[in-house]
Amino acid sequence: MEFGQSELYSTLNLHKMKNILVTVDFDKGEELIIEKAYQMANAFGSKLWLMHIAAPDPDFVGYDVGPEYIRESRASELRKEHRLIQKYSEALKNRGVDTEGLLVQGATIEMIIEESKKLNVDLIIAGHHDHGFLYKAFVGSVSGEIIKKSKIPVLIVPLD
Repeated sequence: MEFGQSELYSTLNLHKMKNILVTVDFDKGEELIIEKAYQMANAFGSKLWLMHIAAPDPDFVGYDVGPEYIRESRASELRKEHRLIQKYSEALKNRGVDTEGLLVQGATIEMIIEESKKLNVDLIIAGHHDHGFLYKAFVGSVSGEIIKKSKIPVLIVPLD
């Protein structure tokens, strides 16, 4: 059975979607995810929460132990990621959608679930890159894990 856009929105009860969490990984394809999120937020008056999850720091980073150049490199990377998420957030605000950019550190799946609860999110939007068998066997799929662990509806946007 094929759904048109209005039937899909009706089926998902999206008229009640006030808060949408959009995960952005800066791997490629974030513009597509953000555009899909914009379309939904614009149509239903939802607030968008753009969230990038930065890798957790190694134990020594940010503390007095370990080489200073590693701490500086990591801090520079986090500043760059923060600027990017803020740039996307500002662009959406300029298009008339209430948007906040978030940069959080931690384990990806756990942070998505935790933040979605804190923000009272009604829908999670995530991208999916198609990977080969070995990648899936050893690393797994972030989008698949979100679907398994979330009690909140999840919209997966194919990026390949």
